[in-house]
Amino acid sequence: MVWQSPEGMDEYLKPTRLCDCDNVRVREKAKDIVNGAETPKEAALKIFYFVRDEILFGLDYPDAKASHTLRKQIGQCFTKSNLQIALLRAVGIPARCHYAHIASSELVKDITPRFMRSRMPRAMGHPWCECYLSEKWIACEALRDKALFEGRLKKGLIPKEQIPPTIDWDGETDFILSKPIIVEDVGTFPSSDEMLEFIAKEEKGEVSMPPKLPRVIISFVFSFPNWRINRIRKR
Repeated sequence: MVWQSPEGMDEYLKPTRLCDCDNVRVREKAKDIVNGAETPKEAALKIFYFVRDEILFGLDYPDAKASHTLRKQIGQCFTKSNLQIALLRAVGIPARCHYAHIASSELVKDITPRFMRSRMPRAMGHPWCECYLSEKWIACEALRDKALFEGRLKKGLIPKEQIPPTIDWDGETDFILSKPIIVEDVGTFPSSDEMLEFIAKEEKGEVSMPPKLPRVIISFVFSFPNWRINRIRKR
C-alpha cells in the first residue's frame, strides 16, 4: 500500500542516485514489509524494525545505493539510513537525513582495531533517518541491530551513561540512539546525495570518511571491524 503524502513534500519522496526508491527490488520489498499496516505510522514502524534488525550493522561504502544495501543486507549509518529513507518513500511516507558529528572514539572503540582508531579524527559524520508523520518530522535511527546491541551489553562494551532505556521506536517521538555522543548537530538534508556533497565540499578532512582507495582495498580494511562486529553479535 502507498499512502497519500501531504502537499509540498515532493522533495522528500522523489528518487535520487543513491536513494533509488523507484528501484523494483526496493519497491517490492517495501510493499512486502508494510503488508498489513493500516496507517503510515504502522508502516514506518515495520520499516524501522526491518532496517534495524534485518540489515545488520557493518562497515560499507557510504555512497552505496539503497538497492545495494538491501541486496547485501549489511550497512552502517550512511547506508542503513539511506535504505530506510528509500523504503519509506517507496510507500509514500516523506523521509530525509539528519546529520551530526559524533565522538568517533566512543562509537567504534569496541569494533575497530587500534591502528585504525589512531588515524581517526576526533569526530565522525553520522546521519539518521527522519520521517514525516502526524504533521511533524520524527527521528527514527535504526543503526544497531538488536543482536549486536545485546552482545555489546553482555560484554560491557556500552558505558552506563550511554545505555538507552530502550532501542525500540514508538512511531511518535524522536529516537536517536547516538544522542549521548553527539558533539555537533549539523542539520537536515533532503537525501544522502546532498549530505555527501556537503561533506565533500565543506568538511573535507574534518570528519572520518573512507579514504580514496580502490574498493577492493577498502573492503579488505573493512573486513577487520566487521569480523569483530560478528563476534560480538554471536556472543
